[in-house]
Amino acid sequence: MADVTQILSAIEQGDAHAAEQLLPLVYDELRKLAAARMASEAPGQTLQATALVHEAYLRLVDVEKARHWDSRGHFFAAAAEAMRRIVVESARRKRCLKRGAEQARRDLDEAIAAPEPVGDLLALDESLAKLANLDPKVAQLVELRYFAGLTIREAAEVLGISSRTANIYWAYAKAWLLKELESGEP
Repeated sequence: MADVTQILSAIEQGDAHAAEQLLPLVYDELRKLAAARMASEAPGQTLQATALVHEAYLRLVDVEKARHWDSRGHFFAAAAEAMRRIVVESARRKRCLKRGAEQARRDLDEAIAAPEPVGDLLALDESLAKLANLDPKVAQLVELRYFAGLTIREAAEVLGISSRTANIYWAYAKAWLLKELESGEP
């Protein structure tokens, strides 16, 4: 773990070779996060977990836009946020008319496959942004749990709060998001 923190520090200072050293150390964990995230997606998703890991990694370790990483946990929290943004961007692209948003998707084995619930993901993203304006730490907890697949204990550790506080935040976030999504006005 100290190696990851040292490499993140070297990347922050502009060392291009440090990014090459980081990937083997964090790839398996990022792949697990991405696989957990993609498992909750609807069937027929064109974005694969491996592509999600690579895109998130490129966004995080861009030497031209050096970022400051406080710790390994901070890096993985940022990875969860990057994965969320990538999945949301993918959903928005699919919703565009020029990409066939109103076309029925057809599966080779079945006559007509059900379209993906892209609107649900976009509504969740909008509601989560609204929650972040009200309480950023609660919104971060949701991102870590829902998009990164972390447990309450792991998310609490990343956020620097107790597991009990994280459980309270999680209950509040679920209730708030449910009410917000049911209102139909994210």
